[in-house]
Amino acid sequence: MGSGQTVAVYGAYGHTGRFVVARLGERGFTPVLSGRDAGRLAALAAETGLEARPAPVGDPRALDRALAGAAAVINCAGPFAATAAPVIEAALRARIPYLDVAAEIEANADTFAHFADRARAAGALVVPAMAFFGGLGDLLATAAMGDWTAADEAHVAYGLSGWHPTAGTRAAGAVSRERRGGRRVRFAGGRLEYRRDDPPTLEWPFPRPLGPRPVVGEFSMADIVTLPSHLSVPDVRTYMAAEAARQVTAPDTPGPAPADDQGRSDQTFLVDVVVRRGGEERRAVARGRDIYAVTAPLVVEAVDRALTGRTRTAGVASAGAAFDAPDFLNSLSAHVSVDLPQAAVDGALRRRGA
Repeated sequence: MGSGQTVAVYGAYGHTGRFVVARLGERGFTPVLSGRDAGRLAALAAETGLEARPAPVGDPRALDRALAGAAAVINCAGPFAATAAPVIEAALRARIPYLDVAAEIEANADTFAHFADRARAAGALVVPAMAFFGGLGDLLATAAMGDWTAADEAHVAYGLSGWHPTAGTRAAGAVSRERRGGRRVRFAGGRLEYRRDDPPTLEWPFPRPLGPRPVVGEFSMADIVTLPSHLSVPDVRTYMAAEAARQVTAPDTPGPAPADDQGRSDQTFLVDVVVRRGGEERRAVARGRDIYAVTAPLVVEAVDRALTGRTRTAGVASAGAAFDAPDFLNSLSAHVSVDLPQAAVDGALRRRGA
């Protein structure tokens, strides 16, 4: 448990940020509210009784004050193209772990490119995309790999019952599209490729309860940055349920609506990860509810592990590189149902000395 340790949450008043603040409290941490909008921070502080520390991303001194005394910082404020670098800089100055929930491919790639050497030299932990997109898929792929040191390809298929995007998702998507000049991106042949053709459509054989569903192929998410950052896999393909892909890009789709006392929507998900090597195939599957809400237990578990020394590396690291993937996934059993291949289960038992 957090034992009262302070964790700064940048973008605390956003849709995902609120889930993160609540989960930190449940885990025994003391959240400090931060972000760019002083008015929204004040309203959230009045609602929760927590301390608010406004900090524009262009003001390093304000960011330093926001992180003063914090044991770690979680960045929930997109577009991350604008917020990631300044908040990482502040975390490095404060000598505390930085984690974010960025689904922006370009922002995640920037984090690896610009901060890998400095974070490693400082012995600091920087974990981008520690969220549903990027983090969960990376943990599943890492667990599925098991004792494989390399694979020919990895596939991450998202079976979302629907996708009602938040304002933050729309803003981040707009920034990503602008940065890549309207092109789409995929990871093939060991590198990111930018293309102007339409993505393929196909049917993906999801396991039960979904079964085969139409998907948009090469609907690239943060996984095409996180997986190749530490797994020797030259081709990483991601797929999105066709109806969810249509909803997230439609301008008139409403945002997520709360459907329970935790504020979660009624959206369900199934993430199906398949890694292939030669004629062999391994699969890991996760099932749960609300892609935004489930990001909170993911990133807060990561914070807890970072602060209790349960990490595998320093520097900029994806979820699967930073943490013991099977053990991490099993710790989420109250929030995510996970099926792992026997190779991952056997490896976890060996590491525990069973």
